[in-house]
Amino acid sequence: MKSTEGPAASYVIIVGCGRLGAYIAQTLSSRGSSVVVIDKNPAAFSELPSEFSGFSIEGDAAEISVLRQAKASRADLFIAVTGSDSLNLMAAQVASKVLGAKRTVARVDDPDRASSFEELGIEIVSPTTVSAGRFLTQISYPKGRE
Repeated sequence: MKSTEGPAASYVIIVGCGRLGAYIAQTLSSRGSSVVVIDKNPAAFSELPSEFSGFSIEGDAAEISVLRQAKASRADLFIAVTGSDSLNLMAAQVASKVLGAKRTVARVDDPDRASSFEELGIEIVSPTTVSAGRFLTQISYPKGRE
């Protein structure tokens, strides 16, 4: 059964198949999106659950040929969630500006770099900022009153 939580893009490419990338891939796939996951480490695909119905490409997303193989030009949504801010920026920028992906979202661990990503037209999510905000909210309330 498909989840009805939020809209799903029809064609999604995810760069990075760690815990975060695999979770996003499975969630979007279960919502009906066609999902392609790219990672240069073949062992990373073991993070994908057996019910994942998308595709995986072993390759370096820093190489335009890999992004072309994934058909980034057709992507409704391109998500870069590797552990490297630089790779996330470069892959999202190439997918958007060179290949024509409709929407790009990138993980940025360093909050100081977030504004430069946004200036390039890339939507960002900063786990550092999100986590810090959650911690600060949590500790603002006495235990048991969250």
